[in-house]
Amino acid sequence: MTRTPTQRRVAAALAAAAALGLTLVGCGTSGGGGSASGPTEAKELGKTEGAISILAWPGYTEDGSNDPKVDWVTPFEKETGCKVTTKTFGTSDEALNLMKTGDYDVVSASGDASLRLVASKDVQPVNTKLLKNYDGIYDFLKNRAWNTVDGKSYGVPHGYGANLLMTDKKTFPKQPDSWDVVFDKAGEHAGKVTAYDSPIYIADAAMYLMTHKPELGIKNPYALDQKQFDASVELLKEQRKSVGEYWNDYLKEVQSFKSGDSVVGTSWQVIQNVLEGEGGTTQVTLPKEGATGWSDTWMIASKSKHPNCSYAWLDYIASPKANAMATGYFGEAPSSEEACKYRDDCEAYHAGDADYASKIWYWTTPIEECLDGRKDVKCVDYAAWTKAWQEIRG
Repeated sequence: MTRTPTQRRVAAALAAAAALGLTLVGCGTSGGGGSASGPTEAKELGKTEGAISILAWPGYTEDGSNDPKVDWVTPFEKETGCKVTTKTFGTSDEALNLMKTGDYDVVSASGDASLRLVASKDVQPVNTKLLKNYDGIYDFLKNRAWNTVDGKSYGVPHGYGANLLMTDKKTFPKQPDSWDVVFDKAGEHAGKVTAYDSPIYIADAAMYLMTHKPELGIKNPYALDQKQFDASVELLKEQRKSVGEYWNDYLKEVQSFKSGDSVVGTSWQVIQNVLEGEGGTTQVTLPKEGATGWSDTWMIASKSKHPNCSYAWLDYIASPKANAMATGYFGEAPSSEEACKYRDDCEAYHAGDADYASKIWYWTTPIEECLDGRKDVKCVDYAAWTKAWQEIRG
C-alpha cells in the first residue's frame, strides 16, 4: 500500500457496503465457552498462551517495521510473552468476513461493524473487571450502543473523533457555526462543496434535519423510519447538485482544499492539523447542530484460540502510554485522561471534554430494530442505506 496507516484507515472508515441482515440477540451471563443464547464472558484469566492473532485497522498495531521509532507491539510481547501476528483490513466489511474464518483473536471494530459482530456471535462479552486499565477509560465511551448489548460490554474503547465542518478562511472570513453551508446554503458555493463518501454520511443529513425539521421527529440519526430516511436521502440528493467531489481519501481532501477546488465540507481534526502544518488557510469547527463521529472498540473473538493473550492485549492497549502512542499515531483522541500525559496534542482533539463528546453522534450500524427505542415502527437498515447512497452518488 502506498498511503500511510492513518491515510489508509481514514480513507476506509465506515465504507462498508454489506447488509446487516441479522437481529441482535441476548447473550449469556457468565462462565466460559458458549451457550445456546450466545458466547459468554470469562470468569477468570489463566496463563497466557504465547501468541495472539490481531485483526486491525492499519496503524493500530505498529511494531517498528514501518518506522523503527513507532512501536508499541514489541513492548507488549516482552511484557506478556504473547507473540503478535497482525493482519490489517481496509473496510469494515473485510473485517467482518475475516472474523468469520475463526483465524483471529481480537479485532478493532468501528461502529458500523461492532453490532454486526455481536449479532453474528463472532465476538464475546468482555469481563471488564479482569482489566486493570478499564476504569481509567472515559465514562462517556463506555456502555454505548455500539459496544454494549443487553447490559454487557463487548470490548474496550480505543480512540474517538468527530466529523468536523471545514471551511476556507478566504471564502468564509467569519467561521460558520452551522451545517447549513453544506446543505440548505450549498448552492452558494456550488461545485466547491465536498462530502464524505460513505452510506453512513446519510446520518449527517439526518442529524441536520433533527434541528432544522423537528416535525420529522428524528431522535437518533442512525434510527430512521422510512419517512425520516426518505427526507434525509432527499436532502442529500439536493446537496449532490453542489458537491464538487466526494472523498474518502485523506490526501484527496488535503489537496482539494489546498488547490481551492473545495472550500467547505466535512473533515477531521487530523486533516486540519496537516493543512495548518503546510500553510493552509482552513479552519474547522463542531457546528451547533452537533456532528457525527467514530469510537472504535477492541473486541475478542467468540472462539479465540488465545483468550488470555487477548485479554492481555485489551488491557495493554488501554494502558495510558500504549493508548497514547496508538491514537496519537493515528490522529484521534485517546481513551483516557492518563494517556494525555504522553501526548502534547490532546487539547486539539478535545480529549476528555465530556461536553464536546456529548455533541457527537458516534457511528452506529443502522438496524431494523430502532436504536432510539421505538417499538411501533421498523427502522431502515444498513442494506437500504447502501442502496440509497449509490443512488445519491449516481
